[in-house]
Amino acid sequence: MKQSLKGRDYITTQEWSVDDLEEILEMSHWLKDRRKQKLPQNILNDKTIFLLFFDKSTRTRNSFEAGITQLGGHAHFIDSETSQIAHGETAQDTGVILSRYGEGIAIRHDLVPYEGNAYMREVAKWADVPVINMQCDIDHPCQSIADLMTIRERFGKNLRGLKIAISWAYTPTYAKPLSVPQGLITLMPRFGLDVVLAHPPEFKLMPEQIEIAKKNAADAGVKFEMTDSMEDAFKDADIVYPKSWGILELFGEPQKALEIGKKYKHWKCDEKKMELTKKHSIYMHCLPADRINEVTDAVIDGPHSVIYDEAENRLHTCKAIMGLTM
Repeated sequence: MKQSLKGRDYITTQEWSVDDLEEILEMSHWLKDRRKQKLPQNILNDKTIFLLFFDKSTRTRNSFEAGITQLGGHAHFIDSETSQIAHGETAQDTGVILSRYGEGIAIRHDLVPYEGNAYMREVAKWADVPVINMQCDIDHPCQSIADLMTIRERFGKNLRGLKIAISWAYTPTYAKPLSVPQGLITLMPRFGLDVVLAHPPEFKLMPEQIEIAKKNAADAGVKFEMTDSMEDAFKDADIVYPKSWGILELFGEPQKALEIGKKYKHWKCDEKKMELTKKHSIYMHCLPADRINEVTDAVIDGPHSVIYDEAENRLHTCKAIMGLTM
């Protein structure tokens, strides 16, 4: 275990080198194997992590809570609405006090563009313990590293020459954060994948993240392309990752975004679109998926789908991140 990673914040994957991220993947596999063999994993005995949520969660909360328990520690769940944060307690006071109570702070703050990531960094500025991003407005680094682990389990460590299609998909439910696709387009080129990003014209990602993705692809000698056609993105893809996200300029007016989205109901991952991909292709989704609108049951429950392996790997990678930093 790299002692140099102890105390490090994990706020975006971009701030960690490829070698450092490889440490997460290596430890994730070690922990997964030990769990499979029912061997002890208690590397964080008596350690406490605080899980601060500004948004709802299933996989993230439970992967952290189960994960720290399996490592010998304990998690405290904090709902921002039922804590003093709702009464105006500052990021400074939160960071200082929680640092004195435990060994790690993890935060989900993802619904307001240009707010969540800044809040995490302010907490981290005052905290004496590592701050882990459980999803912000910019990145979802716990999801993307688990996705990378899942891809490697299917295709091996050398991913050069493989194509991942990251596509918007329709849902009428709510305007979801941009952080999952942004985390994918910035991370995957660094590990050798050619990336194609597809979305309707209105559903652009943050321009700063597009520029990072372009630079990462250029530095790695791989492709980063954009299209307004889901079919073009899926053609000859090895990996497809279609999911919904909102309109950056309309996060304060979600109904307007949902109305615009209705023009693109045909942006659905179905069997016909999967036929455009390679025979060995895999379908991925961070979940929860809108089974009626984003994807058909035949795809999400079919032979291409790896969603449950992907969700399981959230546990192992979260444990590795905590184990390396706390």
